[in-house]
Amino acid sequence: MTQPVLQLTGLHYRWPGREGFALSVPGFSVVAGESVLLLGESGSGKSTLLSLICGTVKADRGLVQVSGQDLAALSGSGRDRFRAEQIGVIFQQFNLLPFGSVADNILLPLRFAPERRKRAGVAKEAARGLCQALGLPDALFQAKAGMLSVGQQQRVAVARALIGQPPLIVADEPTSALDANSQAAFLDLLFQQSEAQKSALLMVSHDPRLGDRFDRVVDLSDVADITRGAA
Repeated sequence: MTQPVLQLTGLHYRWPGREGFALSVPGFSVVAGESVLLLGESGSGKSTLLSLICGTVKADRGLVQVSGQDLAALSGSGRDRFRAEQIGVIFQQFNLLPFGSVADNILLPLRFAPERRKRAGVAKEAARGLCQALGLPDALFQAKAGMLSVGQQQRVAVARALIGQPPLIVADEPTSALDANSQAAFLDLLFQQSEAQKSALLMVSHDPRLGDRFDRVVDLSDVADITRGAA
């Protein structure tokens, strides 16, 4: 049986300073190589859940396990190092360094993740290979990220998430600002590359029209409870 690359069990988190506001997830998992679309409206807790999965915030109780590692057992800096090694993140606004080159941005996660750097092999060659696979011209490899088109920036963000073959790719609403044709092209590239690397893909979105592309579609309300008001 395929082992989960992500496992949430008995998870509970209360937002600091917001009495009575809490997120609970009894159980949720993503297995290696699986693609999952997690649907939820604005304010449904999607961003909080991603923060818990990535270890940028710590659950009050319960388990968040990535590649078998309980994130609660790690210190804050330990979670940061583990995230760099095990999780590739595609942010909604890409979060590229505008004055860094395409190469600088793609290679950035490897600076904090020695095991991921080893998996990448010759890092610059791996970065160039991802650029080629994602349709980025070689002439852009040393171009400043801030000079790229939105579509090119998206591809750089995907390459940065994929380099070094992290077991889990997490994407936060990466298609929200795209038209239908651009969404389809972006997803084609993302699926091709995540499948080639056998990485699991967890994408959160408010758009159910994307569901046909994924192995599984999960409504956040079916796996998570949001408590509002007095608790």
